[in-house]
Amino acid sequence: MLVKNRRLLLRTLLLPTGIAAAALLAVAAGMAVKGGTRLSEGQTTSAAAQPYVIEYYYKAKWGHADEFLALFKKNHLPVLRKEIEQGRILRVSMTAPRYHATEEGRWDYRVTIVFKNAATANDDSDNSAMIKQLYPDQDTFKKEEQRRFEILEAHSDVPVKEVDLDVR
Repeated sequence: MLVKNRRLLLRTLLLPTGIAAAALLAVAAGMAVKGGTRLSEGQTTSAAAQPYVIEYYYKAKWGHADEFLALFKKNHLPVLRKEIEQGRILRVSMTAPRYHATEEGRWDYRVTIVFKNAATANDDSDNSAMIKQLYPDQDTFKKEEQRRFEILEAHSDVPVKEVDLDVR
Protein backbone atom coordinates (compact mmCIF):
# COMPACT_ATOMS: atom_id res chain seq x y z
CA MET A 1 0.00 0.00 0.00
CA LEU A 2 1.68 3.10 -1.16
CA VAL A 3 -0.37 6.00 0.07
CA LYS A 4 0.41 9.10 2.09
CA ASN A 5 0.05 7.41 5.44
CA ARG A 6 0.25 3.60 5.53
CA ARG A 7 -0.90 3.41 9.12
CA LEU A 8 -4.04 5.40 8.29
CA LEU A 9 -4.74 3.17 5.30
CA LEU A 10 -4.30 0.07 7.43
CA ARG A 11 -6.70 1.42 10.04
CA THR A 12 -9.22 2.51 7.43
CA LEU A 13 -9.18 -0.52 5.14
CA LEU A 14 -7.82 -3.44 7.11
CA LEU A 15 -8.70 -2.97 10.76
CA PRO A 16 -12.32 -4.04 10.28
CA THR A 17 -11.06 -7.41 9.06
CA GLY A 18 -8.56 -7.76 11.90
CA ILE A 19 -5.54 -7.88 9.64
CA ALA A 20 -3.91 -4.56 10.49
CA ALA A 21 -2.05 -5.94 13.49
CA ALA A 22 -0.20 -8.52 11.39
CA ALA A 23 0.68 -5.93 8.76
CA LEU A 24 1.90 -3.44 11.36
CA LEU A 25 4.02 -6.12 13.02
CA ALA A 26 5.56 -6.98 9.67
CA VAL A 27 6.39 -3.34 8.97
CA ALA A 28 7.78 -2.89 12.49
CA ALA A 29 9.90 -6.00 12.08
CA GLY A 30 11.20 -4.64 8.81
CA MET A 31 12.13 -1.34 10.46
CA ALA A 32 14.17 -3.20 13.06
CA VAL A 33 16.56 -4.75 10.52
CA LYS A 34 20.16 -3.81 11.34
CA GLY A 35 23.65 -4.80 10.33
CA GLY A 36 25.47 -5.35 7.09
CA THR A 37 25.14 -7.60 4.10
CA ARG A 38 28.08 -9.79 3.18
CA LEU A 39 29.36 -9.13 -0.34
CA SER A 40 32.55 -11.15 -0.53
CA GLU A 41 35.49 -12.06 1.66
CA GLY A 42 36.10 -9.09 3.96
CA GLN A 43 33.55 -6.76 2.31
CA THR A 44 30.29 -5.62 3.89
CA THR A 45 27.85 -2.86 3.10
CA SER A 46 25.22 -1.16 5.19
CA ALA A 47 21.75 -2.70 5.11
CA ALA A 48 20.42 0.83 4.56
CA ALA A 49 21.94 0.88 1.08
CA GLN A 50 20.66 -2.57 0.09
CA PRO A 51 17.42 -3.31 -1.77
CA TYR A 52 14.64 -4.25 0.64
CA VAL A 53 12.13 -6.95 -0.27
CA ILE A 54 8.60 -7.32 1.03
CA GLU A 55 6.21 -10.07 0.00
CA TYR A 56 2.51 -9.25 0.20
CA TYR A 57 0.22 -12.28 0.46
CA TYR A 58 -3.45 -11.98 -0.47
CA LYS A 59 -6.11 -14.58 0.23
CA ALA A 60 -9.41 -13.70 -1.44
CA LYS A 61 -12.79 -14.99 -0.40
CA TRP A 62 -13.76 -18.03 -2.45
CA GLY A 63 -14.81 -17.00 -5.94
CA HIS A 64 -13.34 -13.48 -5.71
CA ALA A 65 -9.69 -14.00 -6.70
CA ASP A 66 -10.27 -12.82 -10.27
CA GLU A 67 -12.11 -9.72 -9.05
CA PHE A 68 -9.26 -8.95 -6.65
CA LEU A 69 -6.72 -9.31 -9.48
CA ALA A 70 -8.71 -7.05 -11.81
CA LEU A 71 -8.97 -4.33 -9.13
CA PHE A 72 -5.28 -4.71 -8.25
CA LYS A 73 -4.26 -4.28 -11.90
CA LYS A 74 -6.63 -1.35 -12.39
CA ASN A 75 -5.97 0.68 -9.24
CA HIS A 76 -2.79 -0.44 -7.52
CA LEU A 77 -0.39 -1.62 -10.21
CA PRO A 78 -0.27 1.80 -11.95
CA VAL A 79 0.69 3.39 -8.61
CA LEU A 80 3.46 0.83 -8.15
CA ARG A 81 4.69 1.46 -11.70
CA LYS A 82 4.86 5.20 -11.00
CA GLU A 83 6.89 4.38 -7.88
CA ILE A 84 9.29 2.45 -10.13
CA GLU A 85 9.59 5.49 -12.42
CA GLN A 86 10.38 7.63 -9.37
CA GLY A 87 13.07 5.19 -8.22
CA ARG A 88 11.47 4.24 -4.89
CA ILE A 89 10.74 0.72 -6.12
CA LEU A 90 13.13 -1.35 -8.19
CA ARG A 91 10.83 -4.22 -9.19
CA VAL A 92 7.30 -5.57 -8.73
CA SER A 93 6.20 -9.11 -9.51
CA MET A 94 3.17 -11.26 -8.77
CA THR A 95 2.86 -15.02 -8.46
CA ALA A 96 -0.03 -17.39 -7.89
CA PRO A 97 0.19 -20.97 -6.68
CA ARG A 98 -0.05 -23.58 -9.42
CA TYR A 99 -1.88 -26.07 -7.20
CA HIS A 100 -4.08 -25.77 -4.14
CA ALA A 101 -3.06 -25.87 -0.49
CA THR A 102 -4.91 -26.53 2.72
CA GLU A 103 -7.39 -23.77 3.55
CA GLU A 104 -5.33 -22.42 6.45
CA GLY A 105 -2.23 -22.23 4.24
CA ARG A 106 -4.01 -20.99 1.13
CA TRP A 107 -3.10 -17.75 -0.59
CA ASP A 108 -4.16 -16.57 -4.02
CA TYR A 109 -1.50 -14.01 -4.93
CA ARG A 110 1.95 -13.05 -3.70
CA VAL A 111 3.17 -9.64 -4.76
CA THR A 112 6.90 -9.13 -4.30
CA ILE A 113 8.11 -5.56 -4.18
CA VAL A 114 11.81 -4.76 -4.18
CA PHE A 115 12.27 -1.32 -2.68
CA LYS A 116 15.35 0.84 -3.14
CA ASN A 117 16.21 0.32 0.55
CA ALA A 118 14.57 -0.26 3.95
CA ALA A 119 14.15 3.45 4.68
CA THR A 120 12.25 3.94 1.43
CA ALA A 121 10.04 0.91 2.12
CA ASN A 122 9.07 2.25 5.53
CA ASP A 123 8.77 5.97 4.89
CA ASP A 124 5.47 7.80 4.77
CA SER A 125 5.97 9.31 1.33
CA ASP A 126 3.10 11.43 0.09
CA ASN A 127 1.88 10.10 -3.23
CA SER A 128 -1.62 11.57 -3.00
CA ALA A 129 -0.93 13.99 -5.89
CA MET A 130 0.19 11.08 -8.07
CA ILE A 131 -2.94 9.10 -7.18
CA LYS A 132 -5.17 12.09 -7.97
CA GLN A 133 -3.41 12.46 -11.32
CA LEU A 134 -3.78 8.76 -12.13
CA TYR A 135 -7.37 8.59 -10.88
CA PRO A 136 -9.24 11.89 -11.31
CA ASP A 137 -12.49 10.16 -10.25
CA GLN A 138 -11.43 9.77 -6.62
CA ASP A 139 -14.84 8.51 -5.49
CA THR A 140 -14.65 5.53 -7.84
CA PHE A 141 -11.00 4.91 -6.97
CA LYS A 142 -11.73 4.87 -3.22
CA LYS A 143 -14.76 2.61 -3.63
CA GLU A 144 -12.82 0.14 -5.75
CA GLU A 145 -9.87 0.12 -3.36
CA GLN A 146 -12.29 -0.46 -0.47
CA ARG A 147 -13.85 -3.33 -2.44
CA ARG A 148 -10.40 -4.81 -3.15
CA PHE A 149 -9.90 -5.22 0.58
CA GLU A 150 -13.48 -6.22 1.39
CA ILE A 151 -13.12 -9.36 -0.71
CA LEU A 152 -9.99 -10.49 1.12
CA GLU A 153 -10.03 -13.08 3.85
CA ALA A 154 -6.41 -12.46 4.75
CA HIS A 155 -3.51 -10.21 3.85
CA SER A 156 -0.01 -10.20 5.24
CA ASP A 157 3.15 -8.22 4.54
CA VAL A 158 6.36 -10.18 5.08
CA PRO A 159 9.75 -8.45 4.84
CA VAL A 160 12.20 -11.06 3.61
CA LYS A 161 15.95 -11.35 3.36
CA GLU A 162 18.17 -13.47 1.21
CA VAL A 163 20.03 -16.25 2.97
CA ASP A 164 23.58 -16.85 1.77
CA LEU A 165 23.90 -20.64 1.74
CA ASP A 166 27.67 -20.46 1.23
CA VAL A 167 28.37 -18.68 4.54
CA ARG A 168 28.74 -20.77 7.69
